Amino acid sequence: MTIRLPDAHGVLRTYEPRTEPLAPTPGTPFTSRTVLSAAHVVADPYADVHPGSPAAVDWDATLAFRRHLWSHGLGVAEAMDTAQRGMGLDWAGAAELIRRSAAEARATGGRIACGVGTDQLTAAASTVGHPYDLAGIRAAYEEQLALVEESGAQAVLMASRALAAVAKGPEDYLEVYGHLLRQAAEPVILHWLGPMFDPALEGYWGSADLDAATHTFLEVISAHPDKVDGIKVSLLDAQREIALRRRLPDGVRCYTGDDFNYPELIAGDEQGFSHALLGIFDPLGPLAAEAVRVLDTGDTDGFRRLLDPTVALSRHLFQAPTRYYKTGVVLLAWLAGHQSHFTMVGGLQSARSLPHLARAYELADGLGLFPDPKQAEARMKNLLSLYGVNQ
Repeated sequence: MTIRLPDAHGVLRTYEPRTEPLAPTPGTPFTSRTVLSAAHVVADPYADVHPGSPAAVDWDATLAFRRHLWSHGLGVAEAMDTAQRGMGLDWAGAAELIRRSAAEARATGGRIACGVGTDQLTAAASTVGHPYDLAGIRAAYEEQLALVEESGAQAVLMASRALAAVAKGPEDYLEVYGHLLRQAAEPVILHWLGPMFDPALEGYWGSADLDAATHTFLEVISAHPDKVDGIKVSLLDAQREIALRRRLPDGVRCYTGDDFNYPELIAGDEQGFSHALLGIFDPLGPLAAEAVRVLDTGDTDGFRRLLDPTVALSRHLFQAPTRYYKTGVVLLAWLAGHQSHFTMVGGLQSARSLPHLARAYELADGLGLFPDPKQAEARMKNLLSLYGVNQ
C-alpha cells in the first residue's frame, strides 16, 4: 500500500508506509534519570463551541492518555504549554485538569507535576480593563500554587506573561519568586520558557540579554536552594543549558526542555547531565522510555541509537513558529489511536499546513510510532481527502 503526500512545495509524491511498528513494552522504573512528559489535552469534538469560548475537554480520553504515559514509567507534566495553557485552555480549565489528573495519579501511582502560573489575570484584565500589579501577580501565583499543593502534585512555577509585562527589572523577579519559594510547602521546579515558545515572555528575568537573565535566574535559585527541586530550561540552546546546569547548586536538577537537542543533553558529559521534562515525549513516550532504560544500564551509545533518530521529527514539530508544535503532537496522538479525532481546543488543528502534517506523519511512521500502521495510514488518507488529495 502507498499514500500520496504533499511536500513542502505542494507537489504530491508517493510514500510507502511501514507495516510493522516498534513494540516497546512497559518495564522497570527509571533509575538514572527523572523523566516527565508534558501531555496534551483531548478536545471534546461534539461540544458546541466557538472562538473565545472555554475549552471543551474530553476528560475520559485525556486521562486515558496520561495512564498510557504512566504505564511506560514516564511522569506527567500537567497543565503546561503542551496542554495549550494560554492557547485555548484557560485557568478554569487548567484547574479542573489539575484536579482530575492529580487524582488519577494518586489512583495509579503515577508521578505528576503541575504548572502554576498567573493566566487568570489575563482573562480578568481583558474583561475588567485594568492592569495588574506585582501584588496581583503574587496573589494569582499563590492561588494556583495552593490548588496544586492541595491536589498532592509537585508544582512547576511557570513563566508569567503578566510578570513579563509589568516587571521593571530583575529586582521584581527576585521579589515575586522569593515570596513564592518561601511559602512553597515542597521543592518546586522553576520553568524558564523562551520567547520562541511564547513571544510574550521576551526579556524574562528582567533582561533580553540571556547572560544577564541567567544571572538573575541563578540568584533566585541560590537564595532558596532547599525549595528548588530543579529547573526546566526551554531555550533551544544546548550549550547555554550545559553552562547553566554546571552552575546550579548541589542538589538542584536541570530538566531539559530542549526539544531540539534532548538526546545529547540527557546523555550528558563528564561533568553532568540533564533530566527531562519535554513536550516531544508526548508522542515519543514508549520509545523514549525504552531509551532511558537502556541508559540506566550505562549504555549511552545504545540510548543515543534509539533516541537520536527521533530528533528530525521533533525539530519538524517544533519548527518556527514553535508555539504551534501542539498541532503536530495532537495529530500524532490521533494517528496512533490515542483519540478518535483530530480536533483541538481553540481550533488549533488548523495552525499547521497540510504539508507540515504530512511530513510529521511520514517521520513518525518511519520511527514506528504508530501501534497500528494501517489505522494511521487510513486516518491520514481521510485527512488528506478533506483537503482534496485523492489517493
